[in-house]
Amino acid sequence: MISINEQYPAGSGSAGFAAEVAALFGPKGSLAAIRGFEWRPEQQRMAEAVAGALAGRSHLVVEAGTGVGKSLAYLLPAVLHAKRTGRKALVSTHTINLQEQLLYKDIPLVKGLTGEDFEAVLLKGRQNYVCPTRLARAHRHGADLFTAEERPELERIREWAATTTDGSLSDLPFEPPRELWMQVCSEQHLCTPKTCGRDTGCFYQSARRRAQTAQILVLNHTLFFTLLGDPEEEGLGYLFPDDFVIFDEAHTVEQVASRHLGFNLSQYSLRQSIQRLYNPRTRKGLLQQARQGGGISAASDLIPEVDRFFDKLAGACTFRQGRESRIRGDQAADLAEAVAESPLAEGLARLAESAGTAAAKAEEEGLQGELNDVASRLRTARAGLSDFLSQSEPDHVYWVERSGKASTWTSLHAAPVAVAPLLGRLLFREGSTAVMTSATLSVGSSELDYFRGRVGALEVPSLQLGSPFDYARQMKIRLVRKMPEPKDAAYEEALAKWISHFTEESRARAFVLFTSHRTMQSVAARMTGFFEEKGWNLIVQGGGLSRSRMLESFREDGESVLFGTDSFWTGVDLPGEALSSVIITRLPFVTPDHPLTEAKLEEIESAGGDPFQTYSLPEAILKLRQGVGRLIRSSKDRGSIVILDSRILSRPYGKAFLKALPECPVEVL
Repeated sequence: MISINEQYPAGSGSAGFAAEVAALFGPKGSLAAIRGFEWRPEQQRMAEAVAGALAGRSHLVVEAGTGVGKSLAYLLPAVLHAKRTGRKALVSTHTINLQEQLLYKDIPLVKGLTGEDFEAVLLKGRQNYVCPTRLARAHRHGADLFTAEERPELERIREWAATTTDGSLSDLPFEPPRELWMQVCSEQHLCTPKTCGRDTGCFYQSARRRAQTAQILVLNHTLFFTLLGDPEEEGLGYLFPDDFVIFDEAHTVEQVASRHLGFNLSQYSLRQSIQRLYNPRTRKGLLQQARQGGGISAASDLIPEVDRFFDKLAGACTFRQGRESRIRGDQAADLAEAVAESPLAEGLARLAESAGTAAAKAEEEGLQGELNDVASRLRTARAGLSDFLSQSEPDHVYWVERSGKASTWTSLHAAPVAVAPLLGRLLFREGSTAVMTSATLSVGSSELDYFRGRVGALEVPSLQLGSPFDYARQMKIRLVRKMPEPKDAAYEEALAKWISHFTEESRARAFVLFTSHRTMQSVAARMTGFFEEKGWNLIVQGGGLSRSRMLESFREDGESVLFGTDSFWTGVDLPGEALSSVIITRLPFVTPDHPLTEAKLEEIESAGGDPFQTYSLPEAILKLRQGVGRLIRSSKDRGSIVILDSRILSRPYGKAFLKALPECPVEVL
């Protein structure tokens, strides 16, 4: 066993701890004596580097190829360091799959290796948890808040809440209406240690207390950036005093941070806030319970005004492919003029005031809190509208977006064009420790400068470790020279033909990865008959199954073909014979028509750079590497990578893609 109560060797500092950890992972170390442990020099080097960064209060970027065993390489030194120093370890991931692997496989393994019990907690966003106080209040006042059709659903939640030990949505055996769940889940100003004390059995507050005392806290990138405070106000820690953070699946950090360091306001969420006060259709709501007739009238009048405002705003925009419309400075002035006559801003202010007045008069503390919470949301929305139309944030890109199946909902967005300066200040500050790791951070070169530049870590030391897998023996790359280019009218027909060919060779057991949801659906429709004739299970993303259920069905069936888009390019781990082929339909270049991508490319060009070489190509290489990485997940796996994009052979940049992939036999058809 590894003693986690030992102190660092006297006077040795970070070098002593790094050497100690390196010895543990060595061919003659403590771990080597454990049955099933396999010495991997790449894993040993990574563990040593992580230990050095932790003990030295410095930062680190590590690319650890598939099969290195990076989870154990960062978890074990993190646990040792956390137990010895009292610093809390934050482990942030992008996917639920990895969180579950950490909690149910890797962390129990570390507990077994150390022989010590330490607490590891998964923390979810608070709206994932039911709040018993709000649930009880909703039940008491159900006649004023919910329709006759909604009350049975509320009762089902109440029955579940009485038996669940987790209290989160993922444990709920059915999917409740969002509008209903939002009135019983944990909210920042309504579910507090004061209102939801220990005797209430509040699930979120219980999770929060466990997180306070746990040595290891697992969460996702989205929640991390939601909770992240300003370093000038919070000191050395990120979420807790003097904690440290390890980002696994770090290749997604820039994308997540861009979303959460920006702003968004949706027509749908604004309507929901108002309808929480009073819904004219159901004649239910908080103001009905408070018997505030004036507020009820104001809410009834404001809901159609919200729709008129957003419809008018959308009507003044030019949407690309029906989805996004970028708003530049002069366009913002035109939009402001187009909606200048709207009474929405004034109406939001009046309704917020009415809700506040009703809260002041309410005798029940719970009703006061609910009303004040909605009033705060309305004031925030009003301020957001003003900020959006004035484009008050420098170096941000602003856009209007449509969503929903028929693009019926409109939302406003703003995001920083470059997050690197922000991340550099927020994450890589002196005296703190942030470790970033992934299997895919480089773009074919021997350096990690591209990734480090995107996340503000150019001054951070880096380590690049290859995979221990024998790709030359385990994998083959198949390319098709006569494949039409993606813009060709015959492209989809050719896709169907070649997918048929290669899935017949692999006897199903294939992932087919698309970059376009529309193309995926069209090809799936073309090929349904083929797969039915073969007796194979075709699983198509968006067909009603969750991502985890799709993977479970693929694994269990044995003869399945899965069609997936973005979320299946990364974070999927299916070792064994279930997956024998990964077919990539198109080189995954980012679409330059999204406003944020367009702004990034413009910024590079204005600085005298080449947007394609500097951004578009490296991003596509990273994404391709992630897709290819789904195939070989263990030393026993075998299979082929098929790339159905002839540009990899016909265009000069094709060599950059091939150079970035593992060295293995390449066959051109």
